[in-house]
Amino acid sequence: MGKWVRHPLVWGAAAIAVVLVAVGLWAFQPWRLYTSTTVDEDLPAVEQSDGAQGAPDAAEEPEGAEGAEGSAEAETGEPAEPVVLAEGEFVSQEHDTTGTARVLELADGSRHVRLEGLASSDGPDLYVWLTDQEAGGDWFKYRDGRYVDLGALKGTHGDANYEIPEDADIEGMTSVVIWCDRFSVAFGSAPLDL
Repeated sequence: MGKWVRHPLVWGAAAIAVVLVAVGLWAFQPWRLYTSTTVDEDLPAVEQSDGAQGAPDAAEEPEGAEGAEGSAEAETGEPAEPVVLAEGEFVSQEHDTTGTARVLELADGSRHVRLEGLASSDGPDLYVWLTDQEAGGDWFKYRDGRYVDLGALKGTHGDANYEIPEDADIEGMTSVVIWCDRFSVAFGSAPLDL
């Protein structure tokens, strides 16, 4: 039997192949094709520090001066429901994506994007964006426009809330996008009319 020769070119090629496989696994994370996470958050609500659930103090308002929301809170002890500013159904782009995106405003003026019934693929570096680009179509356009990053996607399935920064200007925003930052692609987007 002949002796196997350890030629430097063979070892160099093998080392390069191992590095390429490692980088490919890190970048693409192919196991995510088979993983998903489900989140089930309640509607966002105004937090009350005194436990009064937002009921007005009798000394603060004269009798009969409450608005419809204030009287509903006083009668039920529950905070007023968020106001829906805009909503739209997801359309698939790079990956099959379904569900609804809603922009909500709470009684304290805070705004949130709520994803309901979301079903999408898992992937590396997924974020939720509000953007001024139209939903659907070519996904490369989202980097060229104005957007507000709302943070990492909490789950690929279910219902989740994403707070919009207080100082964010959302006028003219036309879609919510599930964005893969690593590869600059949109998994899916939902049209809005803000």
